[in-house]
Amino acid sequence: MSFSSIRRFGFAIYRRVMLLWVRSETIDSSIFEQLQQDPMVVYVLPQAFTSDLVVLDNECRKAQLKSLMDPLNSNNLAVESRYSYLREKPQWSGRKVKPQVAPMLKKWVHAVESGQVEDIKVVPVNVFWGQSPDRETSPWKLIFADSWAVTGRLRRFFTILFLGRKTRVQFAQPISIRSLVEQGKGEERTERLIDRVLRVHFKNTKTAVIGPDLSHRRTLVKAIIHEPAIQKAIAEEAQRENISLEKAQKKALRYAKEMASDYSYIAIRFLELVLSWFWNKFYDGINLKNIEGLREIAPGHEVIYVPCHRSHVDYLLLSYLLFANGLTPPHIAAGINLNMPVIGGLLRRGGAFFMRRTFKGNPLYTSVFNEYLHTLCRRGFPVEYFVEGGRSRTGRTLQPRTGMLAITLQNYLRSHRLPLVFVPVYIGYERVLEGKTYLGELRGKSKKKESFFDVFKVLASIRKQRFGKVAVNFGEPIKLTEFLNNQQPQWQEQSYDENAQPEWLRPTTHALAEKIATNINAAAAINPANLVAMVLLSTSRLALDEIALEKVLDLYLALLRSVPYSDFSSLPTGDGQSMIKFALEMKLIAQQEDALGRICYLDEQNAVLMTYYRNNVLHMFALPGLIMSYFHSNSRMSREQVIRFTATLYPFLRAELFIRFEKEQLEEVINQWLNAFLEQGILSLEGDYYQRPAPSSPRYVFLTLMARTISPTLQRFYMSLAILLNKGQYQLTAEELEQLSTVMAQRLSILHGINAPEFFDKTLFRHFTQTLFTERVLWKNAENKIGFTRKLNELVESVARRVLPAEIRLSIRQVTNDEDEFSPLT
Repeated sequence: MSFSSIRRFGFAIYRRVMLLWVRSETIDSSIFEQLQQDPMVVYVLPQAFTSDLVVLDNECRKAQLKSLMDPLNSNNLAVESRYSYLREKPQWSGRKVKPQVAPMLKKWVHAVESGQVEDIKVVPVNVFWGQSPDRETSPWKLIFADSWAVTGRLRRFFTILFLGRKTRVQFAQPISIRSLVEQGKGEERTERLIDRVLRVHFKNTKTAVIGPDLSHRRTLVKAIIHEPAIQKAIAEEAQRENISLEKAQKKALRYAKEMASDYSYIAIRFLELVLSWFWNKFYDGINLKNIEGLREIAPGHEVIYVPCHRSHVDYLLLSYLLFANGLTPPHIAAGINLNMPVIGGLLRRGGAFFMRRTFKGNPLYTSVFNEYLHTLCRRGFPVEYFVEGGRSRTGRTLQPRTGMLAITLQNYLRSHRLPLVFVPVYIGYERVLEGKTYLGELRGKSKKKESFFDVFKVLASIRKQRFGKVAVNFGEPIKLTEFLNNQQPQWQEQSYDENAQPEWLRPTTHALAEKIATNINAAAAINPANLVAMVLLSTSRLALDEIALEKVLDLYLALLRSVPYSDFSSLPTGDGQSMIKFALEMKLIAQQEDALGRICYLDEQNAVLMTYYRNNVLHMFALPGLIMSYFHSNSRMSREQVIRFTATLYPFLRAELFIRFEKEQLEEVINQWLNAFLEQGILSLEGDYYQRPAPSSPRYVFLTLMARTISPTLQRFYMSLAILLNKGQYQLTAEELEQLSTVMAQRLSILHGINAPEFFDKTLFRHFTQTLFTERVLWKNAENKIGFTRKLNELVESVARRVLPAEIRLSIRQVTNDEDEFSPLT
């Protein structure tokens, strides 16, 4: 019996024994088809553990690939096995052995270099133990899960014992030895090259799955304090506050300890136990989209997750999903208000780092925070923060706050080890956890400060509620280098001082913030609650016959499928009937029955709450709603008129709702919607003109409902424009215009029963005014009074006569105390 046969026999016995206990799965099995077609495939594991080899061999057998023990044969080649280890086993004590190129790697390179074989494909393989959070059952098992600690044989034994039934295998794309040999470096240098390529790959993959190797929190904090930039800030603080250097240093150390996370792999896995129970207890499931693209881009990149912020469970949900899908949970920027007793400590160990709401007037705190974030990014740890700054109480994507983005860009310009990518994330709830709290705030109550006992109050209040499903869609990633190249082509040729910002940084940061918010909205997931809210809130009495509601919902779905918003968005399954049933079961709508049938309606409480769910996806209905508005006020219009009036209004809708289409795409999208309306019979075409249906027809009812989705937004626009025209040139400041618009909106909401709280939101009027300045419709004189161009008249023409019904225009003019028609409208 040859040595090879003895080794085969021993491996077979070891394999049988191990597989009595070990259970494994492949993270992404799509690669198997490629591997089955190539006979010259070999595998490399990072370390020489027979347990990893058994798991790999088992996955190969399940995929009907050749056994690792089978020789690698060709006409001129005979190598005894198809696997190799990159490094030998550590000693019993766990101490690493001296690194050197593996003998089998040398054989493979020699075989290709000498022409014995055309090519050999090397597949790097990682085996992760304890990477199935949905099946964790004991906190003791968390201790032995994969980490960056050196793993000796004794620890490996306990790892197999405790985690053998939750093992995951990750196959990477094959590396062609021929492509490396063709670089002409010679056999020895090629051996070192493939060794280095594999080392980098294994490090990046492990970093993407379990996170980079961070020092202990105390070591990290002290290292930050001793950075030259912080030492300089400490000296300036001592001089500014007239205190000793020692006191200033202690102050900086206190700031660093206040903010720094205490990231613990054991705590992360313990949190997965809690969160698994939580999602299964309160939610019906999680719909996940576009995770494959994230898996591809995460290795080798510094990843910044930028989700929308709708609930306190957003960051818990995202961390849970990333861990469950083989990616490391990020460090999360959390408000200092969440650093509560018990809860704060747990969040800190789960990766949260705390920041104050404002850094104003505290340059030392600013310097320490900047350095801490820079350290995280430099070491390759994924980071998560919310560009909206806080949770959206209205359901809209809020105007971004650029503070964290500015710090990120400054640190990237200062120095960076890895390319940086922003990953927008849309999170949509069929029922948001804080719904009752938001309802109070939407009705005008002030925001309540969080406390430790709120956790128990929330759990007590929601225990009998149903929350439906959660949708998490990963949006189109934004590679920072590419973005900067487009915004500032010469940025890499400049030098940057950490204490001085380039002039172009501020506008570029704002452009990046808008791009992120737009990409978040582009990944929106429409659910039944969104669509039912959209329809019923557009009715005059917040009620609709059940059969009519079902037909309208079906028509909405047909249109959305005909004109998809983006490749990253998603639509609900089912039809109108199933959506009505869902809304009734969730108690989002009420129903009454009479001799003629059932009527679905919104009571007073749900009417306010449902504005939240409508606003989640309002941006997806802005363009079709605007087009329908034209035909609600006009019986017929040409394509040229529709495009011209839409182009006038679109910049303002886009700025407020973060709609994804560029100006150059607008005509094409309008044509798609017009064709979709023709196909569904909502519009007809007579010669060069599109014509609306008869006012008595069911299709006209649909046209009216869709037009009303965007009507409150257009009314707000018209209010500000009407005030400006009524007051005249250079009579108002921007602040006075904002205040007058808000008062007018509050009054109209009472007179017309408008139940959308954002209708009189000051920030929306402020942003509309800013957009008017950006579009050069308005300007300021030396006294900060507003002047306007003739383009303002065009806007009034587009909004008023072509979009808003006459009764709405009259009502707004009456509120402005102007009895006469504005001259531009006549």
